[in-house]
Amino acid sequence: MSKPDIDFIAELEGIIKDRLAQGGDESYTVRLAAAGTKRIAQKVGEEGVELALAAVAGSQQELLDEAADLIYHLIVLLANKGLSFEDIAERLKARHTA
Repeated sequence: MSKPDIDFIAELEGIIKDRLAQGGDESYTVRLAAAGTKRIAQKVGEEGVELALAAVAGSQQELLDEAADLIYHLIVLLANKGLSFEDIAERLKARHTA
């Protein structure tokens, strides 16, 4: 069994940023961003609740699906606010070494 490539999160972040930069309305990512920060934040909240519920009452597959949805929406929110997972990693590292 091979180890999943965690680097895909960075790749996905790049894909999302590219879609946001290109615009158009054929992409869910672009439509979500066009709805504004409030709507993106709402989706992050919804996915967080769904993840918590899946952790308590769902299957492993449901938990993975909801975790993936939460991370995707979090990346969109961060990109919308000019932030990235690298910024989060730096903050976590600073907290760990403090």
